[in-house]
Amino acid sequence: MQKAVAKTKFVRISPYKARRAADLIRGMSVEDAIFQLENSNLKGARLLKKTLNSAVANAQTQLDARVENLKINEIRVDGGPTLKRAKPKNKGGSAPVLKRTSHFTIVVANSEKKEEK
Repeated sequence: MQKAVAKTKFVRISPYKARRAADLIRGMSVEDAIFQLENSNLKGARLLKKTLNSAVANAQTQLDARVENLKINEIRVDGGPTLKRAKPKNKGGSAPVLKRTSHFTIVVANSEKKEEK
């Protein structure tokens, strides 16, 4: 089985929120996954759709695969570096604000269905 990979790094969304969108499409065919992401209100869905489209383009150019035969083999959302900021509090104090980032990895595989006679 041939595979194509697409990675997006340093995306400004927390991994927890992005994983909610990733769980929607895990194991689906590419056509169904794109439809699901387009009709979702999650910010992570919009960002994952870009990475999925990149993986599909990689599969089309490198593997000569058709979109109808592609399936999501692996989807992973890992935590990236955290931007540390501070928010002022009373009496001259401050509270930490953690701005989290994510790394997306999507692997699509060619899954041709063989006709049985």
